[in-house]
Amino acid sequence: MASNLFDLTGRIALVTGSSRGIGRAIAAGLAEAGATVVLNGLDPDRLERRHAAFALAYGDERVASRAFDVTDAAATAEGIASIERDVGPLAILVNNAGVQHREPMLDLDVADWERVLRVNLTSAFLVGREAARHMIPRGAGKIINVASVQADLARPTIAPYTASKGGIRNLTRAMTAEWAAHGLQINAIAPGYIHTEMTQNLVDDESFNSWILGRTPAHRWGSVEDLVGPAVWLASDGSNFVNGQVVFIDGGMTAVV
Repeated sequence: MASNLFDLTGRIALVTGSSRGIGRAIAAGLAEAGATVVLNGLDPDRLERRHAAFALAYGDERVASRAFDVTDAAATAEGIASIERDVGPLAILVNNAGVQHREPMLDLDVADWERVLRVNLTSAFLVGREAARHMIPRGAGKIINVASVQADLARPTIAPYTASKGGIRNLTRAMTAEWAAHGLQINAIAPGYIHTEMTQNLVDDESFNSWILGRTPAHRWGSVEDLVGPAVWLASDGSNFVNGQVVFIDGGMTAVV
């Protein structure tokens, strides 16, 4: 029976920003658990390549893709509607789309601040709201927002990212306050420092890499695969009474000083 708790067979899952990195790994994990996965990204060529790879791995009928802009309200509404219309009822949403911008606050252009907030935080509001419009009448749905250890911590030069991930933490609580009574579970995962294409330059920085290894009790960088189990759990019936929580997946970084 325990294994059935984590079976996602027959459920449709949208993962934003899933053509590479963390989103790709989570989408693959959901597919491995049985879900039909809808991939999303802005680069049509990269998205097409990822779609082809998923179709080869899981079958054409188990993968779809939508290249809508998650920061555009109208495009998001149409994207979600097209999934409901052409793929089926959306049961799982993973709000993963995100960007980083490193610059001291005194030099930070307002346009860059607003871009990071729009991609990292506003998109989760827009996609989450459209998904909830369909989930609420059905009385069921799982929304997983991707936060970060920067929801609780801060470092120099990443102010907009830190602000956006703190916003994700409280957006998750706000969604819970309004939608949990309708049968939805909304939670967040908060990755620590994960080795991806986006962080390769940090891994290659000897002093920063040494700091990460020393600061993390597990004494290593996280991998995208480390995020899959918690995401599958939060997408499954195994988390049906878990709501409004932020699950830190950081090798213990936020547990120590």
